[in-house]
Amino acid sequence: MAPKANSKIRLLVESPLGAGASVALSDGQAHYLRGVMRRSVGDGLILFNGRDGEWRAELTALDRKSAAALCAEQLRPQEAEPDLWLLFAPVKKARLDIIVEKAVELGASRLQPVITRYTDVDRVKTERLAAQVREAAEQSERLTVPEVMEPVSLKDVLAGWPVERPLMFADEEGGAPALSALQSIADETAAILIGPEGGFSPDERQAISALPATLRVSLGPRILRAETAVIAMLALWQAARGDWR
Repeated sequence: MAPKANSKIRLLVESPLGAGASVALSDGQAHYLRGVMRRSVGDGLILFNGRDGEWRAELTALDRKSAAALCAEQLRPQEAEPDLWLLFAPVKKARLDIIVEKAVELGASRLQPVITRYTDVDRVKTERLAAQVREAAEQSERLTVPEVMEPVSLKDVLAGWPVERPLMFADEEGGAPALSALQSIADETAAILIGPEGGFSPDERQAISALPATLRVSLGPRILRAETAVIAMLALWQAARGDWR
């Protein structure tokens, strides 16, 4: 039996996907399908794993703690997405949630929390961030799931920076207009660095600017909150160099 055409449930799985593949779903997914969405055996859903594209599937087993689905038809093949890292100083919970969700929606491929001198959050729960990333990828219909990295100090980030990857530094003290700067580079890989609410210290700003890969950019005459700066920079990158073109 073909899956129901009106299925809107989309789940990330770890198993390989292909025609006729049987996929075991997690306990949490089983609870979601049965207890929250009131689905039953025979209902349709959409599966992806970040490697094998997107597949229409049918539930073949479902109880309180387990579920399984059978892949029926590939809806989209796996495609490359922009290789864009987002480096950001962690902020408080509600606003951090916005950063994570919008970074996924706007196509970041890696999320890297960076601890700076003025970072006012002393603990980052990366498992929680990873769960948010998975949920946002499911809802935004991405074919890939961004990496979530453990927090590192700004000093260590700069010391180990790959010279071939341009680093777009959103500097509140000024720089080239962001859109013009992004349009002028030829690289299809890049990274964006957004600082904490208190900004970077003079020493940090000097160290960032001294990195050969750094491109200082301005986001205009107004001071933006961290989550606003993230959204603005990611949107500008996608318009100039990414998959919005």
